[in-house]
Amino acid sequence: MAVRHRVINASPARVWEVLADGDSYAAWVVGAADVTPRRGHWPRVGATIAYEVGLGPLRLGNETVVRRCEEGSVLELEAKAGPLGTDRIAIELRPWGDQTLVVVDEHPLRGVGGTLHNVGVEVLIQLRHRAMLARLARLCETGGATSGHRPERARTAHRSPEAGRA
Repeated sequence: MAVRHRVINASPARVWEVLADGDSYAAWVVGAADVTPRRGHWPRVGATIAYEVGLGPLRLGNETVVRRCEEGSVLELEAKAGPLGTDRIAIELRPWGDQTLVVVDEHPLRGVGGTLHNVGVEVLIQLRHRAMLARLARLCETGGATSGHRPERARTAHRSPEAGRA
């Protein structure tokens, strides 16, 4: 089971603001591109977003569903990668003085990912989590975008149908 953590120099409220913004998903999730809402309002339970993950020239369609949401502290997701299977990804925010300890726990639930899960896969997940938490930290600490992320596209690409209706 891959568990990784990082202290982010921002309040839990600020970190949650980024996690709860579907428009920022591709900016902190490694490999996600062309994110679009499917149903629900992110990050409410049952909300779904679709996105593509590139593996070299190959593009795979994925979907992530919110399975648990405790506003401001816990976000549990089920990432569905078609024939590769599904993973549970739990993100927990813990106040750490004026900062936030972010804990990410990921493990396969179904499919090939679970069958082939081994030490080598764990290393790859740990490397991906390290990059993901670094991206999340940059977004939370500076409010800026990560390299390669185009905020103008992200704002239009994953706008929830409910956005703007308040």
